[in-house]
Amino acid sequence: MIEDGGVELRTQEVGGDLSVTFVRLPRGAGLRPAVKGLPDDLCPCPHWGYMLKGRPKMVTKDGEEIYEAGQAFYRAAGHAPVALEDCEYVDFSPTDTFMTVIRHITSQG
Repeated sequence: MIEDGGVELRTQEVGGDLSVTFVRLPRGAGLRPAVKGLPDDLCPCPHWGYMLKGRPKMVTKDGEEIYEAGQAFYRAAGHAPVALEDCEYVDFSPTDTFMTVIRHITSQG
């Protein structure tokens, strides 16, 4: 769905209103600029997932949280990832909300 500068997002709807996404972020990649213009300039979509590789930092309006490979996670609405290392993870998200975010990112072009 998105592939640019080493950032890769591949999404598939998996039934009902849920989508699964494989995410790859190279070290140093940050999605904050991509979500600028969304509420609070952060991703407004919640995600449930599992870290396969790396360490991303999630920037929120209340601070930051770091995740590591092998961790399951829940990310509430209002976050933007920054890759502290090369990262790969899989997450599950409400399709409608996530597609709104994807349309926003891809329209910035």
